[in-house]
Amino acid sequence: MDGIAENLKKLRSSIPANVRIVAVSKTKPVASVMEAYRAGQRIFGENKVQEMVSKQPLIPADAEWHFIGHLQTNKVRYIAPFIGLIHSIDSLNLLREVNKEGLKNNRVIDCLLQFHIATEETKFGLNLEDAKTILDSFSYKEMKNIRITGVMGMASLTEDQYLIRKEFRNLADYFRIIKSGYFENQDSFRELSMGMSGDYNIAIEEGSTMIRIGTSIFGVVDDFLTS
Repeated sequence: MDGIAENLKKLRSSIPANVRIVAVSKTKPVASVMEAYRAGQRIFGENKVQEMVSKQPLIPADAEWHFIGHLQTNKVRYIAPFIGLIHSIDSLNLLREVNKEGLKNNRVIDCLLQFHIATEETKFGLNLEDAKTILDSFSYKEMKNIRITGVMGMASLTEDQYLIRKEFRNLADYFRIIKSGYFENQDSFRELSMGMSGDYNIAIEEGSTMIRIGTSIFGVVDDFLTS
């Protein structure tokens, strides 16, 4: 079995240069994260606040941390001082909390709107009308310490590649609708975060700019839903 550095090398050689890799390091020890870091990886994704907070001080400061799981409002304060990107904004209430903690830390925190595109009801996320309601709200327009930079979604856990492609295509459509309606002249709104170890090639074909990869870098992980 190839090591982490070799896995990263193979992955990078197989994807376009404009697609960024989020190495999903959840459940992995600091030694594995450092192995990926030494191989040139700089973006790491976690889905548990406590685990992220424990790892972050142990990795060099130029590493960028992305939160990719469902985020509870009462946990935002722990990651607000250092988080690079929150992939999982699924309510106005959560966005308000991120904005509040961004203000406390004198930071503008980058966020993605998470859309529900899969057939599984267990996955979190907005529909298009939900997203428009957030972006049209007075509350959102008053926020100065968050910046929405794109959208995220997870496809169904299935072998049906036609369905996966359809779901990614739907998310790409949502990205374009939100971009043209709310962020047309903002270059910062550019991220289409979709694709994991089992489906990232399809995601890239459908326009992904950021893939979340765990298994293909670190080996088998405990929770396949965000790897």
